[in-house]
Formats: sequence, structure tokens, C-alpha cells
Amino acid sequence: MEHFGPYTFIISASIIVLLSFLFGMVAKKTNIPAVLMLIALGVGVQYLLEYAGVKDVNFRPILEILGIVGLIMIVLEAALELELKKENAGMIFKSLLVAVLGLVASVFAAAYILHLMVPDMTWLKAMLYATPLSILSSAIIIPSVGGLAKHKKEFHIYESTFSDILGIMLFYFIIGMLDQAAPVEIGSEAHGNPVTSFFVSLGLTLAIALVSSYILLSIFQHIKGGAKLFLLIAMLLLLYSVGKKMHLSPLIIILVFGLVVSNSKLFFRGLLAPLLHKDKFHDMEHGLHVVTLETAFVVRTFFFVIFGASIALASLLSLDVLFVSLALLASIYIVRWVFLKIFIGKNISPQLWIAPRGLITVLLFYAIPENYQNTAFNSGILLFIIIATGLVMTVGLIVASSKKKKQQTRPGIEEIPFDNVPLPKLDQ
Repeated sequence: MEHFGPYTFIISASIIVLLSFLFGMVAKKTNIPAVLMLIALGVGVQYLLEYAGVKDVNFRPILEILGIVGLIMIVLEAALELELKKENAGMIFKSLLVAVLGLVASVFAAAYILHLMVPDMTWLKAMLYATPLSILSSAIIIPSVGGLAKHKKEFHIYESTFSDILGIMLFYFIIGMLDQAAPVEIGSEAHGNPVTSFFVSLGLTLAIALVSSYILLSIFQHIKGGAKLFLLIAMLLLLYSVGKKMHLSPLIIILVFGLVVSNSKLFFRGLLAPLLHKDKFHDMEHGLHVVTLETAFVVRTFFFVIFGASIALASLLSLDVLFVSLALLASIYIVRWVFLKIFIGKNISPQLWIAPRGLITVLLFYAIPENYQNTAFNSGILLFIIIATGLVMTVGLIVASSKKKKQQTRPGIEEIPFDNVPLPKLDQ
């Protein structure tokens, strides 16, 4: 077998990007998430490497880097599509409520299942493991909902973005709780109150996000040169990494920056209006859309292919994995059904089935500190949940698409946007 040289890697990478583009086209026609096809491609790569005699490749460091960059690009891509308008206020509020309450309820339900069914899983550790399994994947949802009605598409973009950010914040909050509960070693620093630390971190992050957004946009709209957009991306990566080192919630910085760009008229007014030069800003905004979209595509492609190449398919054959995974799946859709019924009403298809787990689930799973890891937890559960929720979403989208086509053949039948459904009154 020929030695794997640089040209072999270039050829392989190019073929993967080409196949990813083709998968995207297939996904639009069939509603099968491109992510599942990328994972399957990665599994194929795994067997090719074994056939070529390449074994025991440690993909984890590459996955972590790709995951972090991909997460930033995906959230930025979503934020650039969101418009903060008065007419969207009800939908934003409802999507936030569904995301928050759904996340918290899913975490408690999954933690209860893990606490009962996985040996040596304490309650707090079960909460830590349950959090990645409870976060919606915007990396899968955003590219998959393009064919839905506008109000449903926007709902999923908001909900998945909120779920990503809040889920990551909850994950590190639980780590803070575990640190607080752990015995303090002699000579080590005392742990602060995790609740106080959480709100201080949130306030500081929001302040940094707004100030840095205004500074970056005020400067970069005047910079001339073809590389300025990648320079801007580099600055955002720097802010995210420094924020993470400072134990802040840096994904909020990315979200706020994207919202300021996509809603410049809202943020640049009054005394701040002179900072905005419309023509220059419009050119920068358009370029940022293109760069973010294409960067997210490439990073997402290699992340899921490498993830597929690193998974152990044999773990799916375990009965313990099957029982735990089925229980977790049931909790995911029961919780989702309850909150969609409360806040949206009767028309909850295909929203009910659009609850995939993906990039952030994998990324946070790898981020669990070594001293809080449970060796009894089988990573096959993670793979099972990702594949199963992706397949359920696929079926849901296909069924919804076929119903939409039937409705279009019947004149006079229209969908009623759930924005018009009133929120439940709490005093009743």
C-alpha cells in the first residue's frame, strides 16, 4: 500500500468536500440530513484506514478544534439570519421559553435515567452527562429546515441557537457545582458560589460582547483589502478563546456580534448612528455572510466525517446501550411534546420531531473533566442518540413535506402561524 503522503491527503480532502456538497443536494431533495451521510462516510473512511493498515489514530484533538471553530461559525451563521423585529417578538419569546424549559426538563429526565441505569453515576455527574444529550444541534437543524414555512424555519433557528448557548452555559454551571461539592485540597483556592459566578459571568460576557461588537464593526467597515473578513473571523476566534480562558460564556459574544450585524439599524442609532457607514457596512455584511456560510460548511463537513471515522460501531450491539438509549429517546420526545403543546398549540408537526443531537453533544462530551468521567457510561449511547434523533427528524420532515404537497393541491387550505396562538395565562 502506497505511503500516505501530502498529495493523498489533498486528494482525500477534496473528495470529501465534493461528496459533502453532493450530500447537501441530496438532503434538499430527500430531507435526509447531510450530517448522517457525512457520519456514514466517516465510517467508510474508518474501514478504509483499517484496510490500509492505519490503526489507533487519535482523532480527538482534531475533533475538539474543528468542533470549537464549527460551533462558532454555526452560531454566527444563525445570528446573521435573525432579524429583531416587533412582529417577531412573540415568536422569539416562545422559542426562548421552549428552549429553556425543554432543556432543563430534558436534563432532569435524562439525568434520572442515567442515575438509575448507569452504575456509579451520582446525581450531579448524571446531570453533567445528561446536558450534552439534551442540547439541540443547530449544526443539523439550520441546514435541514430550509424547506419549512418561514415562521417554522425561524422558530427552529431561534430555538436551536438558544439551546446551544444555554446548554453550554448549563454544562459549565454544573461543573462549577461539582467543583463546589468536591473536597477542597490543602493549598488549593476555595471555590466560589456557582450561582453568583454564573450571573457575574453572564453580565460580564454581555458587556464585553456589546463593546467588542461596536469596536470591531466600527473599525472593520473602514479597512480595505481582501483578507479583512478572515481577519475579522480571527478576532472573533480570539475573543471566544480568551473568554473561555476567563471562564465566561463566549458563545454569547458570537451571538451578540451576529445580531448587531444583522440588525444594524436597531443597534446603530441615536449617538451611535454616525459610527455606521451604510454602503461600507452593507458590503462587509454581505461578505461576512458568504465567508461564514462557506467556512461553516467546510468545518462541519470534516468534523462529522472525522467523528464517523472515530466511533466504535461495536458499541451499538450492547443491550445496555439499547435500553438506556431508548429510555433517553422517549424522554426527549415526551418533554418536547409537552412544551410544544403548551406554547405552540395543535400545529406542532414537524417541530416535535426536529430535535437532533450533534456537534455540541460530541464537543461537550469530550469536554467532561477527567475527574468527573464515569467509565461505566458507554459512548455507544452518544452515537445511538445522534443517529436515532437524526433519523426521526428525517422521517418527520419527509412526512411533513408530503402533507404540504397534498395541501397545495387543495385550494383554500392555509397554515395558521403559531405566532397567533396566545401564551397560556399563568394565573389560571
